[in-house]
Amino acid sequence: MNGISLSDGEWKLMNLLWDEHPQALGRLVEAMKPDTGWTKSTVNVMLKRLAEKGAVSVDEGGPRKLYSPLVKRDEAVRQEAISTLKKIRMDRIGLLVSTMAKETELSRDEIDELISILKEAKRDD
Repeated sequence: MNGISLSDGEWKLMNLLWDEHPQALGRLVEAMKPDTGWTKSTVNVMLKRLAEKGAVSVDEGGPRKLYSPLVKRDEAVRQEAISTLKKIRMDRIGLLVSTMAKETELSRDEIDELISILKEAKRDD
């Protein structure tokens, strides 16, 4: 996903495609409508933009276009995290982790994973 930056709306579409693909335009419009109110035209424009960025593929071989992700969710999240960290001060990483832990409902497994990651980072010093 080299250099691909996703807008908030593009993230919403990509999450739908990561959850289930391929998907047709109509199904994506239905899924997006409650959250965004976007019309078919708006979703179509967003999908074209994602295709131009190289984030989604378009299969035009059937009766309707089908869209699938070309980038992996993990890679997109990793790139977004790096971009976010560059925007904020790195000396406040504790504040970032603390905010994430307090503002999201972390499962026990997610907490254990964070602890493991931090312990591994400490060993690498």
